[in-house]
Amino acid sequence: MTTPVLVLTGFLGAGKTTLINTMLAQANGRRIAAVVNDFGSINIDEELIQASADSVVGLSNGCICCTMQGDLLRTLKLLLAHDPAPDQIVVEASGVADPSGIIQALGDPVLWKAARLDAVICVVDAQDVTATPARRADALWRAQLDAASFIVLSKTADLSPQEAGALSASLSPHGKPPVIDIDRERLPDDLFFGSGLPLSRFSATETVTPLRSDRFETTEWQTDDPISLNGLQRVIADFAAVLVRAKGILRFQGKPQTSYLLQMVGQRVTLEPATGQHDAGSRLVLISEAGRLDRAAVLARLEALTAQPDTREGAAPLAGKHASA
Repeated sequence: MTTPVLVLTGFLGAGKTTLINTMLAQANGRRIAAVVNDFGSINIDEELIQASADSVVGLSNGCICCTMQGDLLRTLKLLLAHDPAPDQIVVEASGVADPSGIIQALGDPVLWKAARLDAVICVVDAQDVTATPARRADALWRAQLDAASFIVLSKTADLSPQEAGALSASLSPHGKPPVIDIDRERLPDDLFFGSGLPLSRFSATETVTPLRSDRFETTEWQTDDPISLNGLQRVIADFAAVLVRAKGILRFQGKPQTSYLLQMVGQRVTLEPATGQHDAGSRLVLISEAGRLDRAAVLARLEALTAQPDTREGAAPLAGKHASA
């Protein structure tokens, strides 16, 4: 019996990690292994999923749609050699990955004997696509959507049911692939775990040349010391215009025993206590369009955060529409 492989794709900050944790929480006793690709050497998503899956393997410092296909194949073969083997493997692609490259890799004739591509889920950020109409013309965004066998619409809480319905219809005019509004309906895990969809669904993408990930670049920073939240707020505000995405697990002065999860997509920033166990210190990943971020300047500002005392006790919220602390 072959092991089904589910590929999870979606643009930067769409909500893939949240979705995968929801799926793992509904696994109902299935042995689920997760392969997590983060674009950079610090894999925040792997850390966020670690407690939920039976096995989690992080692939960092590259994009599995192109430069890391060999690493993906080796990882899948190692997972399949486990005794007992996983009932399902979920591959979470980086937000800069064109899933056609992953689909090509999963067509490896040796791997095919033990694992098969079951479905591709594309997560679409409703807030992003509504606020940024030009997103629909983005070649990478289109490639992710076109590869989907299911579309999961995230972050629809601010839309009326009519607006959410209209957006779903625009993403899938003929009802195929199906669109699932994760904020309004239960995740239909029976479709995603062993759905049995015909593999011919993906045949049209097997010869597509994947879009390269060099459109984006990653700046990473980490420290063992607690940092100034007020100082971080100023750094994020000053560089927000050129950042596509930011995420991190952070510890702040005044609350050094508590880890916080930072997520930034466009101008939206959230900061909340991180669930699960996390290593001490802070880890931050910034993603920008190539050449737009002054990396030396932002790293210098981040390094100074350990020496800057907060101006008042406690954690002040970061600036952003959905910020919280």
